[in-house]
Amino acid sequence: MDHSGTVVIVARPGSDWAESLEVLSERYAYRVLPVGSPAEALTTMSSIHVDLAVAEDRQDETVGLDFLTRLRVSHPDIMRVYVTPAPSSLSYQALSKAAIYQFLLTPLDPAQLGLAVERALEARELHRRHRILSREFKISGALMFGDRRDPVLRPESHQFEKLVYASEKMAEMCDLARQAAATELPILIQGETGTGKELLARAIHYNSPRRASPLLVQNCGGMPDELLQSELFGHKRGAFTGAISDRLGLFRAADAGTVFLDEISDVSPSFQVSLLRFLQEGEVKPLGADKVIHCNVRIIAASNKRLQDLVAQGKFRQDLYFRLKGFEFEVPPLRDRPEDIGPLAEFFAAKHADGMGRKVLGITANTLEKLALCSFPGNVRELENEIRRMVALTKDGEYITTRNMAPSLLATASARKQGDGLRGFVPEGTTLKDQVESLEKQIVGRALIRNHWNQSRTATELGLSRVGLANKIKRYSLNENG
Repeated sequence: MDHSGTVVIVARPGSDWAESLEVLSERYAYRVLPVGSPAEALTTMSSIHVDLAVAEDRQDETVGLDFLTRLRVSHPDIMRVYVTPAPSSLSYQALSKAAIYQFLLTPLDPAQLGLAVERALEARELHRRHRILSREFKISGALMFGDRRDPVLRPESHQFEKLVYASEKMAEMCDLARQAAATELPILIQGETGTGKELLARAIHYNSPRRASPLLVQNCGGMPDELLQSELFGHKRGAFTGAISDRLGLFRAADAGTVFLDEISDVSPSFQVSLLRFLQEGEVKPLGADKVIHCNVRIIAASNKRLQDLVAQGKFRQDLYFRLKGFEFEVPPLRDRPEDIGPLAEFFAAKHADGMGRKVLGITANTLEKLALCSFPGNVRELENEIRRMVALTKDGEYITTRNMAPSLLATASARKQGDGLRGFVPEGTTLKDQVESLEKQIVGRALIRNHWNQSRTATELGLSRVGLANKIKRYSLNENG
């Protein structure tokens, strides 16, 4: 069984943890993220998938235990291990409330910690598999006994940190992003609003050698040059009206880390010059300062406008564009990857059900089909907002159904289904019989491809028996290899 995982260690810096961290990362090959406070741990967990949290308390402290107690509600799937020096002061009620997997005593034995983490992750994986099997048996029984709620199993999907996808387009992009993450080259991410550009930037950072250093985010849209200069490069006290104290600036604050610049297309030509110099030389000169400081920062920039077009129009510097595009990614809009709608909808349903404390059983197949017919001009962000609303309308212990969908989306899906009925089908032959048979061949062939040649699902979709479908496959000489 694979016990790999990501472990967050919430402990004060100190030599006591050095050997333990080395054991977890080197001997067990876990991804270990040491942090200094619960607040820092929650920030980390908001942008990266975490499997287990270890929290330490020193003498007469309960900060770590309180954090694990809150974690039980906010992140129930994360396993919890507690490290403490004084077992006599611990109450059974406090430990039970935090639902910790195990508590360890200081001075900490690195081997004991490694074993506890390994067993906790093993238990987590067993629990996950049990949930999947339980759900499969429940759904199989419902289908066997004619439950018309029509639940479906989660389709095969993939995840790159917080990015969830099933489409080939996203798979290719994320594979390249994983390779790009290992380099030091700047990244340019383009795509429509709401497609997940910031999520891709965060995934790249947390899979890069800089993941132990901060990722800082700055939206450049609509900001005057002076304010943006101050935000990124910093300023000295008195540099301009209102500068009542020194400001470090994001580039210096993120030294050895990453800065994500959103809406980079909106910066002025004069600021483009400053940014170009920073990319070339790594030089930071705060407003009002005399000295130049060097910073080691990786830039990930994003734009919802195509920079190539802005360069052609003379609105964006070509040399800056070439500097930014060490790697260039185009996040496709959701309408171009409808196969991602199902996995995303189920991911968001689980996420928001947990957040609202709802027990939602899943999304029916009919609802997923309707959602896949919607164009979602607001892309993934619009889909998530719709799923959040649908979860809020779903009662505990029920499936999300079409009655929870917004009327406008239902109308769009119905119109799209009616309009797409025979679109793209070209009849062949001269007689009516030949043309009807050619249409039937195309309809059956496309249904088989759509269902990945699963003949049971295809027969159900077309209203045929398995034998009837098999006869048509034979009659029209259809085969999986085309």
